[in-house]
This record gives sequence, C-alpha cells and structure tokens, in this order.
Amino acid sequence: MADFKLIFRDPSLRVFLLLPALIFVVINVFLPYLIDKYEAVNEYVPYVLIVATIENTQMFGFIYSMVLIEEKETEVARVYGVLPVSKIWFVLFRLMIPFLITVSLTWAILLLQPFYDLSVFLTLLFSILSGLIVPVYCLGISTLSANKMSGMVWIKIFNILVVLPVIAFFVPDSFSHLFGMLPTHWAFQGLNNVIEGEAFFFNAFIAFIYFLILTTFTVRKFASVHFT
Repeated sequence: MADFKLIFRDPSLRVFLLLPALIFVVINVFLPYLIDKYEAVNEYVPYVLIVATIENTQMFGFIYSMVLIEEKETEVARVYGVLPVSKIWFVLFRLMIPFLITVSLTWAILLLQPFYDLSVFLTLLFSILSGLIVPVYCLGISTLSANKMSGMVWIKIFNILVVLPVIAFFVPDSFSHLFGMLPTHWAFQGLNNVIEGEAFFFNAFIAFIYFLILTTFTVRKFASVHFT
C-alpha cells in the first residue's frame, strides 16, 4: 500500500500507469488502421506484437526501480532492514503484486489483439515469462544505481537490452543465435512460435530457466546491499 501511495503521489511515476492503455490503443486501433492503408505492414504485425507485450513490462520495471532507488537515497531501506523477516522473502512478496498485474495485462493484450486466434494457455505461459522481467529489471537497476540520475542511465541501457533481440528476426540465422545471450531472445522466439503455430516449449523452457537464474541472483544481490 505504501508503494502504491508513492506511485500515485509522484506524477513522473503515475504517468507510466497509462502505458498499458497506450499499448492497447496501438495494437487494437492504430495498427489495424495502418494495415488497411498499407498492406505491407501486415508482415510486421508479429514483431510489433512481440515488442508491445515486452514493453508492457517496462511499466512496473521503471516504477519500482525509481521507488527502490528513492528508498536507498532517503535511507528508508535501512528501516526495512531491521524488520524481523527474511529480506529475500520480503523482496519477493513485495514484487508479487506488480508481477501479477504485469502478467494479467500482457495476457489481456495477447488475447484481445485482433490479428491472431492464440491459445489461452500458451499466451498465459508467455505472459508469465514476460512478467519475470519485472523483478530482474527493477532489482538489477536499483542494485547498480547509487541515485536516480544513474538509475535513469541504467534504465536506458536495460530498455535497449530487453528489446534488442527482436533484431534476430531480421538477420540471417547464422547471426540470430548470437542474441541468445539475452533472455528475452528466447521469450521472443517462443511467442513467435505461438503466433506461427509451431512448437513453443523449447524456447519457453530456456527462457524460464534463464529468468529463474537471473531472478535468484538479483534478489540475493539486492537483499545483501539494499538494506544496509
């Protein structure tokens, strides 16, 4: 409740809550309009949809990065550090609500888009995968950032890294595998498999393991430095 009070009190954070609505408008209104005007746009719909669903995760990624950095700057984090609870579980439960909201919004974007009749179950799996970006994103940035200024720099870097693997769809196969070093590459390939009606679980499994390792690492690193 304290986190959401802070979000609604700060206009720079509150405006990011409109991001999912903007994505819905782009996918369901603007993109169909472009396709009606320019038929060539139709072949790029899968990639626009992939990027749109990942961009949805940026909402709480950015918001919670700023919230956690502000806690560090104001030393409120030290107060949390003396609570008689496990710091790791405190962090995980604190991020559960933004994770669930992100998953729900991503799932809604995929189910309500007008271009493909996608599996409810497979889109839910992808939504869970994309939701795992949130803890890695915000905990990684807040751990690396000493203040909000450096946090903004890291946010720009993370934004590029999250979206960069979409380039793999536009380069020869011999180069596309290089993007496998980034976890979102496997999530992107998985959603593209769903759209194309191909096998999804191989890419989904790699993405899940990759995100699980990164989440474990960032949670432990964050808990060890944030509350001191």
